Formats: sequence, C-alpha cells, structure tokens
Amino acid sequence: MTGLAGIRIAPRVDTAELIAFAEDLAAAARAETLPRWRECCPADNKGGNTFDPVTEADREAERVMREMIRARFPDHGVSGEEWSDEPGSSRWSWSLDPVDGTRSFICRLPTWTTLIGLLDEGAPTLGVIDAPALNETYVGTGGEAWLVEGDERTSLRTSGCSRLAEARFSTTDPFLFDDQRGLDRVRRAVRVTRYGHDGYAYARLAAGSLDLVIECGLKPHDYNALIPVIGGAGGHIGDWRGSSDFSAGRVVAAATRELYDEAVALLPA
Repeated sequence: MTGLAGIRIAPRVDTAELIAFAEDLAAAARAETLPRWRECCPADNKGGNTFDPVTEADREAERVMREMIRARFPDHGVSGEEWSDEPGSSRWSWSLDPVDGTRSFICRLPTWTTLIGLLDEGAPTLGVIDAPALNETYVGTGGEAWLVEGDERTSLRTSGCSRLAEARFSTTDPFLFDDQRGLDRVRRAVRVTRYGHDGYAYARLAAGSLDLVIECGLKPHDYNALIPVIGGAGGHIGDWRGSSDFSAGRVVAAATRELYDEAVALLPA
C-alpha cells in the first residue's frame, strides 16, 4: 500500500511478538546507554575535521541489540550507525541508531533517543523512539502510535495544526543547512521555533506538542523509525519536494498534510 507522500508502507504490523521484541531492544539499549550518560562517558571523534562524536554507549548499545536480533531472528537483516550492515534472508530487516543526539548525550542533556525501525521488504512498518533519560518510549506501526511511560500506555495523536502561522517548529541545528533561506522563511512564518532536539522532536510531534520538524543530512537509520511513529499518530512525513525520496537526507514531518505542503512551498527544491 502507499501513503505518507507516496512512501510504500507495509501492511500494518499487528504481530505482538515483533512489537514486544522491539520494545525489548529499546530496554536493552537503555541498560547500556543510561548509566554511561549519567557517568558522562568520553566521546571519540569519527568525523575527521568535523566533530562527529561517538561514545562507548553508542557502540555497546548497538552491539547488544544486534546480538539479540541474531539470536531471536537469525534470518532478519540489520543495519545501523556504528557497525557494518548484516543482510538477511527474509523480508524483515532492522534499522538501529543507538544514540540519536550524541552531542546532547555528551552534554548530559536528556533529549537523546534510541531509534529502532523494522522494515518489511524495505518499507518502514514499525518504529520505536526511546528517550531513556525521560523514561518515555514512543511506538508506531503506521496505523497507530502510543507512548509507554512505566506501566502506562497512552495513544498518540498529532495536534492537527494545519497552518504555519500557528505552528510550533523545531530543527536540530540551523547551521547544518547549506542554504538557510528556506529555513529562514519557515522560521519567520511559524509561531514558535525551538532547536536542538534530534529524534525527540519527532516523538513530540507525534504526541502533539510540536507541529513541524525540518531536517537535512539524515541517514536511513535517522529516519526509518520515525516514519511509522509519525504516520501512526496521524501526521505526514516526506522530503523537501513534496514526495518520498529521502536519498538527499532532507525530511519534513508535520502534524497534517496541509501544514506539510505549506512548509515545503517555502523550501528550496
């Protein structure tokens, strides 16, 4: 089936085993990341002249999740940020970003997340955005989305905002944009702008407290988990051209299709 600006979405996941396993992956990653965040573990630079931090928390959380996938679903593929791709022999594959927002992590800010996506023949069909320091787990299947806080589960729905003039907008870092003219047009058009939240901004969009997120330079492990969560909460996600080609790493997520279209009209092609 097709939706979300033409993105091919696999049939809704209703397999309790896969959903429970994705939540188990998030819990296992927490066990590796949260203590290291509290202890301010050191960071290495994997970006050469441009500082691109990676920590032991990133590496160990992804390693543990990969081990769990191999043990439980040995025919599933795995790709992630820190280790090489492991192709599978089945229709299923996992997309892992153990610490999305490592800069926030090393500054001991609480909004870093773990992103876990499950793809069915390449189409994102289940997503988890876990915020360990906040004890919040956002889960989406494309057809529904919910927030888990301890023993409580709450259904998620976007705000329904359809106009830029009323929108609460977020992007991680405006200085990541090569061409800031479109970003400036959006910033001037919206009601509120907040910076610095990485994957957590998409979680809050799904929860209805943000309305619009625009990013550039994203990789598949950055957005695969987001698509089912945003879609499951009733939002819309696509690229800067009004379609679903994320190959350039340009992503727009919005509370409604109307808001998405209005934002895209201000961005460079």
